[in-house]
Amino acid sequence: MTYFGFLARFLLIPIGIMLFLLWRDQQQARPVAHPFRTWPAWTVVVGLIGLAMVYTTPWDNYLVATSVWWYDEALVTGLTLGYVPIEEYTFFVLQTWLTGMWVIWLMQRPFSWLGLRPFQPNSIARWGITAVITLIWIVSTWALFFAGDQYNYLTLILSWALVPILVQTIFGGDILWHYGRLLLLGIVPSTAYLATADALAILSGTWTISDGQTVGILLAGVLPLEEFLFFLITNVLVVFGMVLFLAQASHQRAGPYLPDRVRVTRADSFDTLVHAEL
Repeated sequence: MTYFGFLARFLLIPIGIMLFLLWRDQQQARPVAHPFRTWPAWTVVVGLIGLAMVYTTPWDNYLVATSVWWYDEALVTGLTLGYVPIEEYTFFVLQTWLTGMWVIWLMQRPFSWLGLRPFQPNSIARWGITAVITLIWIVSTWALFFAGDQYNYLTLILSWALVPILVQTIFGGDILWHYGRLLLLGIVPSTAYLATADALAILSGTWTISDGQTVGILLAGVLPLEEFLFFLITNVLVVFGMVLFLAQASHQRAGPYLPDRVRVTRADSFDTLVHAEL
């Protein structure tokens, strides 16, 4: 299976399905739930795609350059930017787009389905989550430099991805905790789907993961633990980003620091809106 064949089968087809579902919601005049009616959701998806490209490109080039993973040259077009084929950059865009659309679709479901309630700041949740992630990052970064080669891919994922996640939790760990059901619905299905697709690509030889730089745990006898973690943590980044950029609670918190031209204000009473929908 060529890399572009993988993208067509496992990303472009579900993207087409999501576009149809969102179009149908638009025809039915179904907006996103009130807590997320701030910036246009599509602009947030585009912004996250840009961030994903900028932040992931040097990291992924390092992985290929150090043979953490590699691709079959016969199954790609041969166009590369740095060490990475153009198909990989396309994947960054399509994964973020697909997961972002999935979150938008979820945000357009009824309040009762998402279990949403009025937000109340929670410093224990905010700083407790941040403390746990900080500890994991410290341990991972120590292991990256001092543990054996078999931990390379695992620690490279954690040390790379937990930095922006820490930024997210420092700003809005309690907001994320409050919308926990939405986060689970956004992260779990998308991760399971992409991890399954990745296993099929590995079986077909589209790309290969280094045995010497992974811990040797294979899920279902095929998928390295690190690959599952990669899809889990990148979907966490996208879903966290969608929620934090769109939540009214985030805009209320960041409002004093935002320029007037991008500040979102709502005259409606949030509590009234919530109870009207429940």
